[in-house]
Amino acid sequence: MLKGRRNLYQAYMTLLQRSSLLLCLHTTRKTVPLMMDEALDYLEKRQKRDPAFTYEVIVVDDGSKDQTAKVAMKYCKKYGSDKVRVLTLVKNRGKGGAVRMGVFSCRGGKILMADADGATKFADIEKVEEGLRNLQPWPDQMAIACGSRAHLEQDSIAQRSYFRTLLMYGFHFLVWFLCVKEIRDTQCGFKLLTREAASRTFSSLHIERWAFDVELLYIAQRLKIPIAEVAVNWTEIEGSKLVPFWSWLQMGRDLLFIRLRYLTGAWRLETSKSN
Repeated sequence: MLKGRRNLYQAYMTLLQRSSLLLCLHTTRKTVPLMMDEALDYLEKRQKRDPAFTYEVIVVDDGSKDQTAKVAMKYCKKYGSDKVRVLTLVKNRGKGGAVRMGVFSCRGGKILMADADGATKFADIEKVEEGLRNLQPWPDQMAIACGSRAHLEQDSIAQRSYFRTLLMYGFHFLVWFLCVKEIRDTQCGFKLLTREAASRTFSSLHIERWAFDVELLYIAQRLKIPIAEVAVNWTEIEGSKLVPFWSWLQMGRDLLFIRLRYLTGAWRLETSKSN
C-alpha cells in the first residue's frame, strides 16, 4: 500500500457464535455504515427466525485517523457490546494483520471474511455456508469455502483497460504457477472457514498486506484442508480498487516470497492443533 494511504485502511470483523460466522471488512468511515447496516439487519432478522443463532461483530481499526473506530462505536452502543466489539491497532499493519487479529479474537465455530464496500451482498453468506456443508465430513473439523468472481471474468474484462487486464492475467498466472492451483479467484473477500481451519492457517500466516489471501490458501492446500469455490454476486465499487501498478508489483513480490520462503524452510507450517 502506498505510504500516503496507509492510514485510510480499516478492517472489520463479524463473528457469529454457535452456528458461528465471522465478518471481516476493510474500508474508510464513509462506507462503514453501508456494510454494517446491511450485515446487522441480516443478522438480526436471522436471529429472530432462529433464536439459537447468536453473533458478534468485531471491528478492527487498523491504525486509522479518520474516526472509523468512533463510527463503529455507535453500533456498539446501539446493539450492545455482546454483539459489537471494537479493537484498535496503534500502528497500521495491513489487511492481513488486522484480519489475523480479528480471527484470534473471535469465539465462533465458523468465521466469515467479507469486504465492507458492499461489492458482495451479505446475504450471499448462505451460498458459502452451503459450499462449506457440501465438503462434509470435514477432516479434523477443517474446511474452507471461498466466494468467487471467476464466473464474471469475461464481463469484467470488457469494462477494464487493456493494461489492467494484462495485470490481472499476470497476477493470476503467478498465483497459479507459484502458490495456489485449485482456486481461480483467490482475492475475493468472501471466505468462510471453520474455527479449526482458521486457527491452523492463521497460526502460520506471515503476509500482512493484500496477498495474505494467497498465503492463506497456500497453507490450506499444504495442510490438505478441503476448499470449495462458490460463485457469488459481485459489483465493482468505485474507490474500492487498489492502485494498479505498484499494488500488483508488491503482490507479485509477496507471491515470490511465499513460494521461496516455504521452499527453503525459512517459513514453516504450524503443525500442532489449537483451539
